[in-house]
Amino acid sequence: MQTKGFYDEFGGIFIPEVLNPVINELINVFENIKQDKSFWDEYTTLLENFSGRPTPLTFAGNLTKHFNKGKIFLKREDLNHSGAHKINNVMGQGLLMRRLGKTRVIAETGAGQHGVATAIMAAKFGYKATIYMGIEDVERQYSNVFWMKKLGATVVPVVDGAGTLKDAINEALRDWVGNFDTTHYCLGTASGTHPFPEMVAYFQSIIGKEVKKQITERENRLPSKIYACVGGGSNALGIFGEFLKENTVELIGVEAGGMGADTDMHASRLAYKTGKIGVAQGYRTYFLQDEDGQMKNTYSIAAGLDYMGVSPILASLYKSKRVRFEAATDKQVLEAFQMLLSHEGIIPALESTHALAKAIEEIEKSTKDDIIIVNLSGRGDKDIFNIADAFLDNDWVEFIKKKNDYYKNVQKQS
Repeated sequence: MQTKGFYDEFGGIFIPEVLNPVINELINVFENIKQDKSFWDEYTTLLENFSGRPTPLTFAGNLTKHFNKGKIFLKREDLNHSGAHKINNVMGQGLLMRRLGKTRVIAETGAGQHGVATAIMAAKFGYKATIYMGIEDVERQYSNVFWMKKLGATVVPVVDGAGTLKDAINEALRDWVGNFDTTHYCLGTASGTHPFPEMVAYFQSIIGKEVKKQITERENRLPSKIYACVGGGSNALGIFGEFLKENTVELIGVEAGGMGADTDMHASRLAYKTGKIGVAQGYRTYFLQDEDGQMKNTYSIAAGLDYMGVSPILASLYKSKRVRFEAATDKQVLEAFQMLLSHEGIIPALESTHALAKAIEEIEKSTKDDIIIVNLSGRGDKDIFNIADAFLDNDWVEFIKKKNDYYKNVQKQS
């Protein structure tokens, strides 16, 4: 890592001057905890006791038999408390808040998993929480909104822009500027200004550390390929980090291909080569932007992947070609979702299914000696309405309409 959080030409600190003191404070505390083994021990113990770590590395025997190519394993982050990898990061930042002496936490959320995890963390530690969520995501992920509120968090629907993740981040940053004396911004992905990319990757590295130990104990060797979906980049960096120096392991990040490369209905910055280098939201990376530098609206069937930027760490790994980036379309994702459901009895999040979809597409290139690991970063309970709608199940579609009407009425009343 270069000075002030640059990874090659990506990253850095591009913030209003008023935030300099709080960022410098955060950098100093983070540097201290990295050198403090007792902090990591406290962190891992907390996750073991509260979230159920280590999560299993599940052999997908039926899928392996179906394709008769490489062995397929799934890293089961869906079995975490809250149903996704997001809990790893927020519990680490919760401990960090104690050292900072902050009593209020704010966060952005797309699919809602980070929002729920932050609300859980706030309840556990006794902090006040405010969650910003794009109105588009509020409507399609209202079950998560419900749980955030019940956990005691204030949920603020963001109506600016496209009403998605990037707009929620903008609102959270505005809040932070006005309240940083008491408030910590618990960024949910490995993006944003330094030290957030490194810090989030640090807390999520527990995924890759476990995988390396688990696969070595089980197969007495390292995997051939590791697939992970990529929105901002936290789950991908979490599983990739421990293998970056293992040149025999191919690392594949999978973005949201949406309706395809020949449309504007996607969120692929690297695989479709549509991202342009720029500065926004405190850091430099590849963004989906127009000729005037304005950020484009994004699209994905998975709310957690429709972000216009990508982690500066991943941008650097893309430039150096250490990580290969691909995209999976909505159609491929739905097919892969159904395949995992029917063959293994596992319900994956739509975000995670992007990684699975690409692994399935490329399985023909594998041999029986290959070991393939897919990071199943979350579970699909939250996606039930979107999935039922996508599969056009008439009974479910009618049920969804009634449920959506109910949730909207609850939202208005609250």
